[in-house]
Amino acid sequence: MKLSLFSAALAVVVPAVSAEVYIKEQFNDDGWTDRWTVSSDWKSKSELGEWEQTSGKWYGIESDKGIQTSQDARFYGISAPMTKTFNSSDGKDLVIQYSVKHEQKLDCGGAYIKLLPGGDKFEATKFGGDAPYGVMFGPDVCGSNKRTHVILHSDKKDENLLIKKNVSCETDQLSHLYTFVLRPDNTFEVFVDNKSVRAGKLDDEFDFLAEKEIKDPDQSKPSDWVDEREIVDPDDEKPEGYDDIPMEISDPDAAKPDDWDDEDDGEWEPPMVDNPDYKGPWTPKMIPNPDYKGPWEHPMIPNPDYEYDNNMHAVCSGGCSHVGFELWQVTSGTIFDDIIVTDSLEEAQEFAKETFFKKKDSEKDMYDAVQAEERKKADEAMADEMDDEDFDMDMGDEF
Repeated sequence: MKLSLFSAALAVVVPAVSAEVYIKEQFNDDGWTDRWTVSSDWKSKSELGEWEQTSGKWYGIESDKGIQTSQDARFYGISAPMTKTFNSSDGKDLVIQYSVKHEQKLDCGGAYIKLLPGGDKFEATKFGGDAPYGVMFGPDVCGSNKRTHVILHSDKKDENLLIKKNVSCETDQLSHLYTFVLRPDNTFEVFVDNKSVRAGKLDDEFDFLAEKEIKDPDQSKPSDWVDEREIVDPDDEKPEGYDDIPMEISDPDAAKPDDWDDEDDGEWEPPMVDNPDYKGPWTPKMIPNPDYKGPWEHPMIPNPDYEYDNNMHAVCSGGCSHVGFELWQVTSGTIFDDIIVTDSLEEAQEFAKETFFKKKDSEKDMYDAVQAEERKKADEAMADEMDDEDFDMDMGDEF
């Protein structure tokens, strides 16, 4: 009982560890342009598209805004500093979450977010596709290729590693919430609309490590190894006269027309038809090979270069200080909103309740209403067009 009382007292005295929020952005105020910097020096002005603050054509809450790509066939670059640098050496979870809405029926373009190093040396106006990053996460669509990118930087390899298995993405015209969790135990998880769609170990899903086994360099397939499943039947011989059988023969049912004149028409020849006795070029019969041993498998040995890396999760070993979008979109219209980077999945989920899920259903209702109105207008326009065609035909009959 004394222990229970002590534990209860300790629970009262010791405060719960609060989550760290590195950035939280909703784009609802005019000050967002002060917090975010456009990559004006990344590309020429004619190549860069404009970002617009908007609620969109359909929304859950009219006052709730995001930033939208607004010009077709343009590059888009924009970034913002976080309020505190995330450092993987702190041993915390990394959670990145934001919402994406493709109002334009995206045919080809990216919608991914990047977690960026740089600190005070980060050049925001030059941020673009070649800038180093710790994490690249989010949907990317182009034709039949529709996936959620999960790309992590490996310090050991000095490479950006793409997840090996495809993670699908949403492609409709409604808002969807994308969440990525990276844990210091070298595991990860991806959520879409707060539903887990992929989870696993970094060493299973990414090429962080060398292969555990390699082919034995001292072994090779024996010269007498037989891997031919079948052989020619030595007792099978080509039938005598086989090659003399013609491919076509004269049609036996054809008859010389009664009005055929040999002097005027020349000598009559019956038409040719396929010879039913012709079997094509002769090939010998194949039989099972009595010496067949099956496919040769190269013996494997432990890879001397394999070494487990406890720091695979350390995508921000030197600290990540900014977030940003660098995109190419053929058709513009994507809206980004409700960004949070934190060390707590629970914190991100709570933020989602206050933002994304608060407006999700009403946005769908407005979208359905807009689509119904557009279909109604299209039907009316088609009916008017048909009436005009009928009128033109009636006028033509009068004349």
